[in-house]
Amino acid sequence: MKLLRIEGEGITTSFRYPFFMMGRHPTFPMPPPATIYGHVCSSVGEWVNPEGLQFGYWFSCAGHGLDLEHIHLLGASTGSFELDGRQYPKRAEGNVNPFKRDLLFQPRLTLYLNRPDWVEAFRSPHYPVVLGRSQDLFTYTDVRVIDAEEAPAYVENTILPFGFEAWGRGTSVVMPRFIDYERGREVEFEPYLAVTGRMFPESSMLVDPGSPDVRDERGVPRKRAIVLHSFRSSAGGPA
Repeated sequence: MKLLRIEGEGITTSFRYPFFMMGRHPTFPMPPPATIYGHVCSSVGEWVNPEGLQFGYWFSCAGHGLDLEHIHLLGASTGSFELDGRQYPKRAEGNVNPFKRDLLFQPRLTLYLNRPDWVEAFRSPHYPVVLGRSQDLFTYTDVRVIDAEEAPAYVENTILPFGFEAWGRGTSVVMPRFIDYERGREVEFEPYLAVTGRMFPESSMLVDPGSPDVRDERGVPRKRAIVLHSFRSSAGGPA
């Protein structure tokens, strides 16, 4: 199976939980699918059709910490204000509110897409490459088409369909899978298993033949698994 493999790295990133607004903005341990979709669209240069589009990834970071930021909370207002001797109607007013944001340092991402024909789009991205926030600049270090194959595999530093929780290690998370900008930014959520450890599944899986070899407890060499997901449930769900 031919897949597009994009490798990249950055300095910082943060994947905010969507329901936290004040006090502290925690981060998901790895990018939600909706973040990956936006990242892909940025490189291609348009809102691509999510139907049939599948992705998988490997993600790691060197550490995490806190940053102090602030936001301006605005509300409707009445009255007027003076500027250069003239009166202007006041439409909104607000206050500066400090908060703490969780950051991930030195993120590294290997992204797989079932669109090998997009290789040139990622070698020459349409928009500046970021991962996470708009200020989290990201750099592609290698973009190529690979021949993924079925083989003994290990799974690490990725997300799995929620039904795979019986494998053992991992944290259950509910992530935004897709944000529909044609329907007023309507969000679709999906439960996943975020795996930051290493697992050795019994059956063969789709693997990246260029990934590092890891031997299991029996000495069998394994390659890193590629677990593909879909952005829309109508596209068939996780592969």
